[in-house]
Amino acid sequence: MNTPVFPPLRVTDPALFGRVAVLLGGTSSEREVSLDSGRNVIEALRARGVNAIAVDGIPALTLALVEKRFDRVFNILHGHNGGGEDGIVQGLMEAFGVPYTGSDVLGSALGMDKIRTKQVWLSLGLPTPQYRKVTAETVHAHAAELGLPVVVKPANEGSSVGISRVTDDAGLDDAVALAARYDGQLLMEQMVVGDELTVGILGDQALPSIRIVPKGQWYDYNAKYLADDTQYLCPGLDGDDELEIRRIALEAFRAAGCRGWGRVDVMRDRATGRFYLLEVNTAPGMTSHSLVPKAAGQAGIGFEELVWRVLEQTVETRHA
Repeated sequence: MNTPVFPPLRVTDPALFGRVAVLLGGTSSEREVSLDSGRNVIEALRARGVNAIAVDGIPALTLALVEKRFDRVFNILHGHNGGGEDGIVQGLMEAFGVPYTGSDVLGSALGMDKIRTKQVWLSLGLPTPQYRKVTAETVHAHAAELGLPVVVKPANEGSSVGISRVTDDAGLDDAVALAARYDGQLLMEQMVVGDELTVGILGDQALPSIRIVPKGQWYDYNAKYLADDTQYLCPGLDGDDELEIRRIALEAFRAAGCRGWGRVDVMRDRATGRFYLLEVNTAPGMTSHSLVPKAAGQAGIGFEELVWRVLEQTVETRHA
């Protein structure tokens, strides 16, 4: 299998990073996952001699920026509404001129909005399931248009928060009620029955895909973060299929205006073998169950090196 080859590290002296704020926690629905990710990132950076300090949430970061306490920010704040994936904190760091990891304002805001991401992909001919914006009043009509089964979810959440897979008309109202607990629009899309895959992005390359095989029927929050019986097959595909999913994922990542690192979730239809793009994650998890570290490991990049490579993207080449 064609394993991506990454260039040598550009930064070798941890002192070049200066004081690094690891932005974690926050007030989004993904706070606990972010805290776990942040602890792992801090441990990895400190193990390599980086002066890394935890900063919990956007108000604390704002104060630190005003007081000029940090030279750059490793953003591992997940989600929105107090999270770090919706463009708000990126705008804050841009305003203060402080380098930060991951996508910029546009890529972050667009990637957090699943509906508008799909609109961009469809405009470019990239494959993604057909969808409708739904409300409690329109959910039954839109389900009839798309055809059951469908997936109902908040358009602006991650980590499988608020998602329902609906196979009959009777389940639609409960699905909308669950998704409506979260802010923003609600999204219904055709359910793709088949393999669930994800492709990590590091720099300008796609990492080996991962095929996710949960013990239960679905890869839900429990299977993602709590269960120890979920299987992760990496690379997830073979031959031309593996090359194609990496190509599509990288193209989708770039189309959404994303940069630096991230993850693109993909379904492969069991009947046709066709790929369907689901969403982009611009600050992926870095927990013991997270997928980008698993894919990087398959490419020969350990966790500490992965964290270093993400952080060194904040240092201009001339300083390397």
